[in-house]
Amino acid sequence: MSNPVFFVPAGSLDGLVAGSTATVTGPEGRHAATVRRLGPGEPVDLVDGRGTRARGRVSRAEGDVLAVVLDGVDREPKPPYRLVLVQALAKGDRDELAAEAATELGADVVVPWQAERSIVRWKGERGAKSLAKWRALVAAAAKQSRRAWVPDVDEAHDGGELTARVGRAALAIVLHEDATAPLGALLDEFTAQGAPTDGEVLFIVGPEGGISPAEIERFTAAGARLALLAPHVLRSSTAGPAALAIAGDRLGRWPARSAS
Repeated sequence: MSNPVFFVPAGSLDGLVAGSTATVTGPEGRHAATVRRLGPGEPVDLVDGRGTRARGRVSRAEGDVLAVVLDGVDREPKPPYRLVLVQALAKGDRDELAAEAATELGADVVVPWQAERSIVRWKGERGAKSLAKWRALVAAAAKQSRRAWVPDVDEAHDGGELTARVGRAALAIVLHEDATAPLGALLDEFTAQGAPTDGEVLFIVGPEGGISPAEIERFTAAGARLALLAPHVLRSSTAGPAALAIAGDRLGRWPARSAS
């Protein structure tokens, strides 16, 4: 079983080595001491959300303080390219479910998208609160899945901003039920040209009412490809995570474990 993970501020693990003591305070320290009730000697991981992971054992857990004697500190390299879920805003909590699952499945960036047919609208104070909620959900999902990197959650994009991003991407795929090319085939074609070393691979998921013809036209004109994800229609909450699972395998982000 993997060790429980606790977040520390970015940079706070810099300079620490095996034998150093790291101290976690505030809500994370309180959760370890009073909710998890960790005791001396129990193994834990500390991560800063930007790729640094410290492994160690609890030396003290009291009140809101967790002290950990480190066994080692590792720096997980940043991926050479970024997997980006572009998730259209959807009613209920379907868009939030997609963002959470995408984090567990390896997304590096989540982009909320104000699609033409999105019923939900992010404006003013509501938009700021919604964005903060997405960021908190993604951080919690990263912690749950023991990730050292917490995905970025960008500001909500409108159609023009997303079209520009498509044009800059190494690969942009629109998941669409009318497409004829399977997603796996497009990813295989992409990797056959050589492993990606930079840029973004976008997976664009529409809202409940689908992506409008005008949006499809703009995205494809900017270089996006249409891909068929499954023989049946998936909800907006599951399409993006399903695509990321396929991409993790086809792009080599999920290497098989070596036999022990």
